[in-house]
Formats: sequence, C-alpha cells, structure tokens
Amino acid sequence: MFNFFANENAKQNSQYIINGTDYNHIKNVLRMDIGDTCLISCGGKSDLCKITAFYEDAVSLEIIEENYNDTELPVKIYLFQGLPKGDKMEYIIQKTVELGVFAVVPVQMKHCVVKLDDKKAKSKIARWQSISESAAKQSKRNIIPEIMDVCSFDKALDFAKTLDLIMVPYENMDGMGATVEALSSLKTAKSVGIFIGPEGGFAEKEIEKAISSNAEIISLGKRILRTETAAITAVGMCMLEIEKGSNQ
Repeated sequence: MFNFFANENAKQNSQYIINGTDYNHIKNVLRMDIGDTCLISCGGKSDLCKITAFYEDAVSLEIIEENYNDTELPVKIYLFQGLPKGDKMEYIIQKTVELGVFAVVPVQMKHCVVKLDDKKAKSKIARWQSISESAAKQSKRNIIPEIMDVCSFDKALDFAKTLDLIMVPYENMDGMGATVEALSSLKTAKSVGIFIGPEGGFAEKEIEKAISSNAEIISLGKRILRTETAAITAVGMCMLEIEKGSNQ
C-alpha cells in the first residue's frame, strides 16, 4: 500500500485534497484509480483513505479509518552523524529513517574530511531531506524525520544534553557490558542521542567531552565498522530494544 504525506491544510472534514507532485505521482505515475486505497500521513498520524475523485490538478480521498497505522517508536532517536565522504550520508539517512530515527543531525567533527560552507550545507540539507521523505514513504512512517542543520561537535553535545540518554559507540571501548547497560536504559527513556564518528573516528578530546556530558561510551563489537555500518547497527540495536520493550 502506498503512503503519502500531507499538511493540515489538505485535510477537510472527512477527506484529503492532494495536489502538486503527489497528485501527479498518484494519477500519472502509479496510475491509481477511483476506489484505490492508500495511506495519508498528516500530523504524525496515518489514515487509511480511498480515492473518490480526480480533478484537473488535485485528487480527493475519503478517510476510511483514522489512525490506521502507527509505526513510530515511543522513544525519539536522534542520530548525530559525523559528516562522511561521498554519498554515504544519503545511504545512512535512507536506512536509519527506515529503522525509525526521529531526526538526523549532521555534525562537523575534527576528523571529518568533508567541509561544508553555508551554501553547500543548505543544498545538501535539501537533498538529504528529500531522501528522508522518500524513505519515510517507503517504510510507511507517520512522520518525515527532520534532517537538521550541520553543526559543530560542541553544539551537537549541547543539544544532546537535553535528551534522556546519549550513546557514543567507540572503537577503543572493550566488551559489551556498557552497551547492554545503555540499551536497558531505553526502557525508561523518551529520547536518545546516538553519536557516530566519521571515517577517521572520534578525536580523543571529543570522547572526553562526551564523557563529561554523561554520555554512555559503548561498543558495537570486536570488529571495526565503517561509519555507515556503525550508524545502521547502533540505530538497529536501539530499535530492537525499544520495540522489544513496547511489546512486553
């Protein structure tokens, strides 16, 4: 079943009026017809809808069942990703959105090879936000996770301090005890920040700052993971623990 996102203005009583690119996608790309059903996500909730009419530049859909599909995690996961090289960020965003992140924060860290000026950063954010939307549609999310502005490591830590838990996977951390303990803390948390270093890893001072900010320094296993693998692994581990807890 296809999933589309709409703003509050598109919802009128017991129906949605969809126009723009989604209208074109519904009519001309997917070639959907009157009576076909799909999900419309609006305001953090997804409604099951049925197409009732096509107009010159819009399509109307009747709401069959409200709050039909809730796919959001009860714990908000913020991924603080050290800027990677090439198109790795696109891959990281796509996969972690599928896994359930609430937002992604691109972070300029000491060992980042990539340096973005304001103009390039805005262009990248627009591109990354588009990827987030596509991944959210594919995975039937109720929301489109926000790709936040690129920030420094210090600013990222300041923001993370407002969250209930901070987790920092670090290749020099031995054993899985700290990881298991940190994951168990998700049972009582409402928000968690996961910091992932770039290809060059974290600088020692960044780890020191994280520790002073009460971050949990954890391990993702004995093997050294690429930055994109580490991001997906860490978010996946949190998703499993949160889903497991919500089903108990």
